[in-house]
Amino acid sequence: MTFVLVVDDDPAMRRTLSINLRARDYDVETAGDGRSALQIVDERMPDVVLLDLGLPDLDGIAVLTQLRSFTQVPVIVVSARTESDDKVEALDLGADDFITKPFSIEELLARVRATSRRAGREEPDLVVEVDGLRLDVTDSRATRGEDEIHLTPIEWRIVEVLARHRGRLVRQADLLTAVWGPAYDTQTNYLRVHMASIRRKLEEDAANPVLFVTEPGMGYRFLA
Repeated sequence: MTFVLVVDDDPAMRRTLSINLRARDYDVETAGDGRSALQIVDERMPDVVLLDLGLPDLDGIAVLTQLRSFTQVPVIVVSARTESDDKVEALDLGADDFITKPFSIEELLARVRATSRRAGREEPDLVVEVDGLRLDVTDSRATRGEDEIHLTPIEWRIVEVLARHRGRLVRQADLLTAVWGPAYDTQTNYLRVHMASIRRKLEEDAANPVLFVTEPGMGYRFLA
């Protein structure tokens, strides 16, 4: 399991990134300042670091400089700073990538995957086969026998989160945050609508689902 260290002084940003990464089966720790981040690295080396530049003690550039004095761990700078000088300095000091806030979660996750691949830390592909249904979650492709099944991008995100937590309960708020973002963590009607569509497409009997199971008042499990 890929271990990602999120370093950001904004608690909402730490929570959003943590939920989205964990929903995709990454191991995550967070730090709100540079010294805490370096302490975590000293105790346990991450596979990828997401590093904000505007930290309250050591700024991100100082943290990056210290990291590069003893490790080549992949570092993706995640910053609201848009000046090209900041980007050039971070990349010159050894950052592997630079993404500017605000950004889409999907873009960030793609950067993490790409950086992990380059560093040889890529997450394994996820393919599930059950009763003639084949879900290639990595490539967003579903088939039953010879028939292709079309899922929307939102439906694939829901399926991916549940499949990467196979057998485990994913709470409604966590699933909503992982798919739509933290502003939607109470919009349970969104899940009801999309889960009904997913079941119509993927379950043998949508009225009696055995793959995408509801835990009333709590969340969902994928039981393939």
